[in-house]
Amino acid sequence: MERTTHTTSNLRLLRQCLLLSFFLTPVMAVGQSLAEQEDKNAQSILSFIYQNGEGQSLAEQGDANAQYGLGVIYARGDGVPQDFAEAAKWFRLAAEQGDKDAQYILGVSYANGEGVPQDYAEAAKLYRLAASQGDVRAQNSLGLMYSDGEGVSQDFREALKWYRLAAEQGHPAAQYSLGSKYNHGRGAPRNYVTAYAWLNVAVASGYRFATELRSTVEESMTPAQIAEAQQLSTEIFERIQQGSQ
Repeated sequence: MERTTHTTSNLRLLRQCLLLSFFLTPVMAVGQSLAEQEDKNAQSILSFIYQNGEGQSLAEQGDANAQYGLGVIYARGDGVPQDFAEAAKWFRLAAEQGDKDAQYILGVSYANGEGVPQDYAEAAKLYRLAASQGDVRAQNSLGLMYSDGEGVSQDFREALKWYRLAAEQGHPAAQYSLGSKYNHGRGAPRNYVTAYAWLNVAVASGYRFATELRSTVEESMTPAQIAEAQQLSTEIFERIQQGSQ
C-alpha cells in the first residue's frame, strides 16, 4: 500500500512537469505536442514507472493520474508502439473522472482525428468541460471554435467570453484574439483603446504576431487614445501578473 501511494504521488508530480511547457500550446496533434514539448527527464521517469507495471496497474484500478499518464505513453510511443487509439482510450477514462487535462487532450484528439474519428462537436464538448474547470488551453480553443463556427454555432460574443477568460490567465494567443475581436467589433462594439491594450499585452507576453495588428490599430487612434490604451495595458498586465502569483 505504501509503495502504491508513493507511485501515485510521483505520478501527480510528474504530470505537472509534463504539462508545464504544454500549458500554453495551441491545438495540434497530440503525439507531436507531447513528443516535442514535455520535460524529458520527467518523461523518462514516467516511462520507467509504466514499463515496470506500476502505472498500468494503477490505471486499471481507476487512478485518473495513472490513466492520464498511460495515455501520454501511448500517444508518444515511448516504450510501447505508438497508438493514438489506445491513448484516447486512457485519456477518456481519466476525462470521465473529471480530469481537466485529459478532457482537453481528448478534445484535441477529436479536433485532429487522432485515434478517434474527427468530430468538432465532441471536441467542443470536451473543451467546455475542461474550460469550465479553468483550463486556459481549453478556454482558448473553445473561443476559437466559437469564432470559426466549428463544432458549435458561430457566436462572436461567446468566443469573446472564452478568449477573455484565457487572456486574463495570461494566454498570449487569446490576448491577441481578444484584441482582434475588439478591433473588428466582433462580439462587442469596436473599441480601439481596448483592442490596442490587449494587443500590447500580447506583445509583452511574447506573441510577435500581435505587433503588426497593434500598429494597424494605432493608425486609427488619437494620441490621447494611445496614451489611454497604454495605461490600460499596464493595468491588465499587472493584474495578470498578480493573478499568476
